[in-house]
Amino acid sequence: MRDAAQLKANRRGIVLMSAAMAFFVVNDALVKFVSQSLPTAQLIFLRGVMASVLVFAVARHLGATARIVDAARRPVVVRALVDAVASLVYLVSLFHLPIANATAINLASPLFITLLAVMLLGERVDAGRWLSILVGFAGVLLVIQPRGEGFNAYALLCLVATVLHASRDLLTRRIPAGIPSILITLATAIAVTVLAGAVSLVEGWRAFDARQLGLLALASGFLAGGYYCIISCMRAGELSLIAPFRYTGLLVALLLGWAVWGDVPNLLAWVGIALLVGAGLGLLRGERRRAATPGSGS
Repeated sequence: MRDAAQLKANRRGIVLMSAAMAFFVVNDALVKFVSQSLPTAQLIFLRGVMASVLVFAVARHLGATARIVDAARRPVVVRALVDAVASLVYLVSLFHLPIANATAINLASPLFITLLAVMLLGERVDAGRWLSILVGFAGVLLVIQPRGEGFNAYALLCLVATVLHASRDLLTRRIPAGIPSILITLATAIAVTVLAGAVSLVEGWRAFDARQLGLLALASGFLAGGYYCIISCMRAGELSLIAPFRYTGLLVALLLGWAVWGDVPNLLAWVGIALLVGAGLGLLRGERRRAATPGSGS
């Protein structure tokens, strides 16, 4: 039976995951709106500068800056770089896709986490979990709908970002527990900013006004909150229980997509979204059963 500490960590992880997804989706909506008039890299750079300053201020308030060298440790830097590339790739795809569809593809991440755990960590997966992975891939394909004139290369780019995000979450587990989550958040924000800044030198800049800067400032707050919550939840609790709660972000994304852009997924996309949710719940049910079996182990 799970002890009280484990149950508390799981509940905290679920709340943090749900909060992170809401933060990220609102951030996505804000930057998607601003992206109509600003180049992608410039937008990400400006938002990243503000997010980095905000996170540094919070870290200083918490006294974590006394250990700032921890932010430069190899596991933290590697995770930050993977997150930076994933963020850039995802946002490029987001700016060319309906927000609900992009979020649905990104929500395949729990399935990729399982797949990567098998490939990289040597975990054993039973038939039920493999079935969930296959059903999840079917859901992704239905959302992407890669056929004839309906094919969109940006949907495949979004899928690449999803794999990178899953890799990032596995890397989070490898960071020593003694390193404060706020410093990992800071390293991530800085890495995203530096990468976007480098790309912006090639892509070019456009003039921006106070309204655009204000929206990006608001987005940076949601982004920083999402970074911290996703890092914190991945460092405690059971991943198999917490990861499927990424799907809570889909409700926020659908609502924003409809309210702001009038995006409504077609029938095939709805079926795909249902398969993704079902696959995630199947993984959760199988993992909980496995955890309750004596001597099952990882």
